[in-house]
Amino acid sequence: MKAVIARKPSRLDTLEVIDLPDPGTPGPGQIRVRLHANSLNYHDYAVANGALPTEDRRILMSDGAGVVEAAGAEVTEFAVGDHVVSVFFPYWRDGVPPHGNFSHVPGDGIDGYAREVVVTPAHWFTHAPKAWSHAEAATLPCAALTAWRALVVEGQLKAGDSVLILGTGGVAVFALQFAKMFGATAIITSSSDAKLERARALGADHTINYRSEPKWGQAVLDLTGGRGVDHVLEIGGPGTLPQSITAARVGGHVSLIGILTGLAGNVPTILMMVKQIKLQGIIVGNRRHQQEMVRAFNANPAVRPVIDRTFPLTGLADAFRHEEGATHFGKICVEM
Repeated sequence: MKAVIARKPSRLDTLEVIDLPDPGTPGPGQIRVRLHANSLNYHDYAVANGALPTEDRRILMSDGAGVVEAAGAEVTEFAVGDHVVSVFFPYWRDGVPPHGNFSHVPGDGIDGYAREVVVTPAHWFTHAPKAWSHAEAATLPCAALTAWRALVVEGQLKAGDSVLILGTGGVAVFALQFAKMFGATAIITSSSDAKLERARALGADHTINYRSEPKWGQAVLDLTGGRGVDHVLEIGGPGTLPQSITAARVGGHVSLIGILTGLAGNVPTILMMVKQIKLQGIIVGNRRHQQEMVRAFNANPAVRPVIDRTFPLTGLADAFRHEEGATHFGKICVEM
């Protein structure tokens, strides 16, 4: 079977397509899955280009979707023919996170899903949403679940809330869709007027071009009559966090999910304290969160992932280069 691995030193031009032996039949508690799609995340890109070091010959990609081909003894949740999607943290089924790193994440600490067949413990997957394509299902484990946990699980999103979303990548677009699913007001930022127009077509109530409006935190306050938003999906990190705190209401919830502007920086601690902001770091979510999210998608069949472009498995390096160009809107996928 085909697989894509990272070599040392990890760079996009050193990714290698290899042939691996078939993994065989599943043992007790395991399932065999024929994978049909992956989706790209910034985390996958960081591993592929060496920013996040991993072992030589690591099989890439944290997100995979496919069909159950066989189920071992003691497996009752899945049957042959079921469409399934992987979980980002295989050992985090419920409760508080058991790890503070990526040592158990497929495509980073362990081998991932850039391959055609896997045999894994059954709880490493959940059912995919009904009638979704494999590419659509593959967008869920990292991007969609990050937005779901930030807004719904931790933020307790409800109808009438207001949400500020930074950017128009995979997590951001899912956050916009969840905001509208729950009846919230959505404000979204981008440096591209074309992307902002697409966001409005998806239901964004207000859009801000942060190039032409560098003080976008104040612009959000103006849009909300000086109150500020209930939730902020903070993707930029230290370079954008001060503006996000400005934009949040007193007692608002800021979910820190990205570090696109760097690893450290100054935080306006006085403003954060005075406004009694709840700042929470978010790294994806657990298996139960994913199952709940899938149920929400099944209950809202009109809401589907936005896929920018798909590539073949053998073109994974080209897919990462497309991601690197930052011209995409929504998710980039790989199909095999």
